Amino acid sequence: MVDSFKFLPRLIAAFYRNQQPLVDGALPWSPLPKPLAHCKLSLITTAGLYRKDFQSPFDTQREQIEPTWGDPSYRPIPTDSLPSQIGVSHLHINPQPILQDLNVVFPLERLRELTAEGRVGGLAAQAYSFMGYQGFPPHPHAWLETSAPQVAEALHRENVEVLILTPV
Repeated sequence: MVDSFKFLPRLIAAFYRNQQPLVDGALPWSPLPKPLAHCKLSLITTAGLYRKDFQSPFDTQREQIEPTWGDPSYRPIPTDSLPSQIGVSHLHINPQPILQDLNVVFPLERLRELTAEGRVGGLAAQAYSFMGYQGFPPHPHAWLETSAPQVAEALHRENVEVLILTPV
C-alpha cells in the first residue's frame, strides 16, 4: 500500500485524510480498446503552465492574498510548443526543476519522440494546463462546473483516446 501522506507534516496529513472525495462511488475504468500505437494522446498538468508569448499567467496575485485558493481557469497549450515558450505560474510549487526540464511535468518532447517512433499513434493539437491546489474548501465548484467540462469537450472533439495526467 502506498502512503500518499508519508512525507507531509502530521497535521497537514491529517487534514488531507479527512477531506471528502469530490466524486461519490467507484471511479470509472476504461480499458484501452486498441494498441497505443493506434491511439491519439493528450496531456494535462496541474503545474500552472502557460504559453508566455500569447497567454496570461495564472492569477498568482490572488493566490498570494488567499493562499488556499487556486485559479480555476486553464490554458490550452499547443503540443508543438517549445520548452522556451512555456512559463510556470504557481506559487505552491518550486518552478526551478520545471524550468530546467519541462518534461518532468509536461513531457511533450518525449511524447513527440514516441510518436515519431510509431509507439504512439499521434498527439492531439492541444494539451492543457491547470493550476493545481483546487481541493481546499470551498470546494472547487468553478473548476468542476466550468473548466473541467470545457477541457473534456475539447479532448472529445479532438478524438483523444489516451490522456496522460501529471499532477504536481
